[in-house]
Amino acid sequence: MDGLPTPLRCFSEQHAGEMLADDGVETVTSVEQKKVEHSIEEIISVYKQIHSLPQPTLLREQHYQYLKKGLRHLSDAYECLDASRPWLCFWILHSLELLEEPIPAAVASDVCQFLARCQSPTGGFAGGPGQHAHLAPTYAAVNALCIIGTEEAYNVIDREKLLDFLWSVKQPDGSFVMHVGGEVDVRSAYCAASVASLTNILTSKLFEDTTNWILRYNRPPQPSCFSVVQWVLALHVYVTASWVSRCQNWEGGLSGVPGLEAHGGYTFCGTAALVILGKEHMLDLKALLRWVVSRQMRFEGGFQGRCNKLVDGCYSFWQAGLLPLLHRALFKEGESELSRQRWMFEQQALQEYILLCCQNPTGGLLDKPGKSVPHHLLTHTRRLAAAHVTHATQSNRIHIVVFLHVTHASLSCTMSSRVQIQRLLPHVLLPERPLHSTALWKHGPPP
Repeated sequence: MDGLPTPLRCFSEQHAGEMLADDGVETVTSVEQKKVEHSIEEIISVYKQIHSLPQPTLLREQHYQYLKKGLRHLSDAYECLDASRPWLCFWILHSLELLEEPIPAAVASDVCQFLARCQSPTGGFAGGPGQHAHLAPTYAAVNALCIIGTEEAYNVIDREKLLDFLWSVKQPDGSFVMHVGGEVDVRSAYCAASVASLTNILTSKLFEDTTNWILRYNRPPQPSCFSVVQWVLALHVYVTASWVSRCQNWEGGLSGVPGLEAHGGYTFCGTAALVILGKEHMLDLKALLRWVVSRQMRFEGGFQGRCNKLVDGCYSFWQAGLLPLLHRALFKEGESELSRQRWMFEQQALQEYILLCCQNPTGGLLDKPGKSVPHHLLTHTRRLAAAHVTHATQSNRIHIVVFLHVTHASLSCTMSSRVQIQRLLPHVLLPERPLHSTALWKHGPPP
């Protein structure tokens, strides 16, 4: 009947039948899986006893208080994250943004001043003042500043030196290292594409490769409708996109580097990087879809990160956040059977897992039942973002672009907006393409 709450999936008679059947062959993996399922079964049983009309909700106030504690002071348990301090800023600010809670002006200004101290003299941001620039904290710092969205925040970013830093970590084969002399994996390509796009320093040359590498890995044909200059510019972006697409393996997901096991975090990063570069068609989208939907756990409702692994709260974002990107890519390719009401996963099951099994009553979100609230805020932010994604279809805005943990329609500045913003912030080079993250202004351009 209209007006009645939707029955919970986990209350159905069929739900228990989704538990693991090991066919009498016990392994370490099956034992651990059964432990997790048993802990979730206990939570559901208790919830049934105390709620006649169960509708679990997000404990917004408790989460807000949990986050607010970290704005000014963190315990010594966070000492291990001394090289990840911009991430702490980003996790807290982004969680507050998802909860639609205001960021106090004094706090926002203090964050800007702190992140300015983390900016390297040679470009990019470090994990803390006086440390070496690194793509991961650069990503966190740029996103945190864009969430704040004030003139002071934008003034922090030295875009010219940021571009110099990106060039310093660019590799001849189209990949990026995380820092000078550091490791290569698909996260770095995503971080580079993300901050370059967000600050509008994404140029075709930044993602070019050597001619030899292009010849080795399927150089695209030269269409007759392209001029030579247009074709060369297309090749520049194609090369980094080619390296990322080579991370897709036989499973259908993406690995950290070509040839390894598919992983949820790397799959999101690689796919998001290709979407930013406009090259998502280089992936086998059907194989990717098959892999990611297979990662949603039948009984728990949450996602695992890899095949034969346990459910993990952080993959509620990495995997569920991938589905809108994949939905968009398939829509661009003309898939006519795509739903305009739902993403391509069981949204209610994921909501129930997050709300019933991952919420700490005093604030904070857990990995899985029995785990403590993490000392870092990454999983908290990811699960909040996943909850945000699962609600995205309720307004029938199905073809929404999801980038950098924010769900919204593709944005582009109108000419009048561009003039107003450019007048107020002359140092900002306005994007010639849709923004792929937090809107430049929370409530439209200034008057």
